[in-house]
Amino acid sequence: MAKPAVSGGVTSTDNVRQQPGIGARLTEILLQRREASIFFVAVALAVYFQSSNSAFLSQGNVRTLSEFTAATAIISAGLVMLLICGEIDLSVGQTFGFAPIVMYIADQTLILPVAIVIGLVAAAIVGLVNGLVTVYLRVPSFIATLGMLFLLGGLNVTLTDGFPKPTPEDSFVTNALGAADWTGIGWCIVIIFLMHILLNYTPWGLHTFATGGNIVGASEAGVKVARIKIGNFMLCAMLGGFAGLLEAFRISSIDPLAGGPNTMFLAVAAAVIGGTALAGGVGTILGAFLGTAVISILTNGFTLQGVSAYTFNIILGIAILVAMSLNVYIGRLRRSGAT
Repeated sequence: MAKPAVSGGVTSTDNVRQQPGIGARLTEILLQRREASIFFVAVALAVYFQSSNSAFLSQGNVRTLSEFTAATAIISAGLVMLLICGEIDLSVGQTFGFAPIVMYIADQTLILPVAIVIGLVAAAIVGLVNGLVTVYLRVPSFIATLGMLFLLGGLNVTLTDGFPKPTPEDSFVTNALGAADWTGIGWCIVIIFLMHILLNYTPWGLHTFATGGNIVGASEAGVKVARIKIGNFMLCAMLGGFAGLLEAFRISSIDPLAGGPNTMFLAVAAAVIGGTALAGGVGTILGAFLGTAVISILTNGFTLQGVSAYTFNIILGIAILVAMSLNVYIGRLRRSGAT
């Protein structure tokens, strides 16, 4: 009987045995890529809701899903940068409403494109103040941005007398910034792509990870920790303001009560579900986008099934707890595999 071929002391039979099975490969992918498990969850949820209601993947409903996903994902991308470097912005939901209001006021005397830029600059200033108070006055970001949350909430109502305002009329600009179908998700995809590049392929992203992973070591290695944190506060606020502008143009109304804590907490939940650690040092932009997709699918799917909003909050809370537990568990598996 013929013997297995021998090459370098290892038989061909040994080579076959050493090849991992499908289950092992899938486990390896899930451990190496944080986004993979969230993607599988999103697909599974979409299949489930489509099987229970054929309208789920209809063109109209997919458009609704994209509209909800766009604004939350953009905000979440900014929050990921802050969370990775060990900070948080509780006021980003109010910045979401503040930027369109500033744009509306500026539009009374200036052309719309300039008014939009002023709205984004106002959002950046909010982030700058948050960053300066946190970094140089050493007020915890949770407290500093909580104060900014209430300050902006009061400003939004005061500047509008508590009433919604119409968005400026400029068909080209309004269509390009959210009024036309699919433009919101188009902007979202572009921003997610750019933020992914920024975080993973630039020195800024590397320094952001270093700041959150070991702030003392990063500082000793020459990383300008203060600049990284303040810059990410400004980036987060600007993305929140831009998301608010997109939403205002989409619904043709500037609502002083838009955004707020609920918008912020949904964005944080999306980041956490997507694999971002609240303790800092870990996170992905793509994971946050997929986390937003999971929340959007859950919200929309249960709405089609007639499930109440109260029940959805219970499910979302469970999802966050499970996601956090899995993040910790998978992190331990990675560390044990590396040793």
